Amino acid sequence: MKLFIVSLIIVILISGISNYAVSQRSIDSAITVPLFTSSFMTQFPGGDMAKRYGTNTNIGGSFMLKLKSNFIFELNANYIFGSKLRGDATHLFDSIETSDGEIINEYGEFAKLRTFERGFFVGARLGKVFPLCKRNPNSGILFMLGGGLLQHKIRIENDGNNVPQIKGDYKKGYDKMSYGFSSTEFIGYMFFSKSQLLNFYAGLEFYQGFTKSGRSYDYSLMKKDTQSRLDFLTSIKVGWVIPIYRRMPDEYYYY
Repeated sequence: MKLFIVSLIIVILISGISNYAVSQRSIDSAITVPLFTSSFMTQFPGGDMAKRYGTNTNIGGSFMLKLKSNFIFELNANYIFGSKLRGDATHLFDSIETSDGEIINEYGEFAKLRTFERGFFVGARLGKVFPLCKRNPNSGILFMLGGGLLQHKIRIENDGNNVPQIKGDYKKGYDKMSYGFSSTEFIGYMFFSKSQLLNFYAGLEFYQGFTKSGRSYDYSLMKKDTQSRLDFLTSIKVGWVIPIYRRMPDEYYYY
């Protein structure tokens, strides 16, 4: 996590300096340009996902190719993390708890367990920018559609790794890992400045995940979870855009 954030900052700084070094250019006409983006989202779950998780945070990155026609192709990856659990996620260890709700470790002591939400999405999308101003035809309302793989689970941390019931592969029987295809949509605004330094997008992003359990056995259910799930996420999203402009050719004047 820390390595990801540091790497992201370095990429942004290097790319920003590189773009600033490029001679000033006009973007008064629509252009074809590759883009790298980093994004931040606050996500609100719905459907079956709201029965297990609360509000989460999502960070990600993508590669986009914006065409002169203002169509955009995107490959993106996002990391989901949160600490608000609900429903069956709060009863994972009922079968191994004492009558007082405690779990005994291998030393006969009360174990310290913590649980979190973790997940990811990887996918591809197609979209288009609809300009609102002729003076900046690369900026405007952005609408995107796509799909990919959505996966989420409960991360279980045990200080000292001293609870035999959740060591190694046994932990997988408690983590409620689910995965499946998810469709996704985005509606918002994308802006490119002529200075090349302020480029961003912001809006609402939606996910509809058709998921199922990825584990062969669920210890909290004492059987395999065969239920199909419909997981929704509604997201408030902001993103930083790094366009990779081609250098302008040197100009020569002959007299």
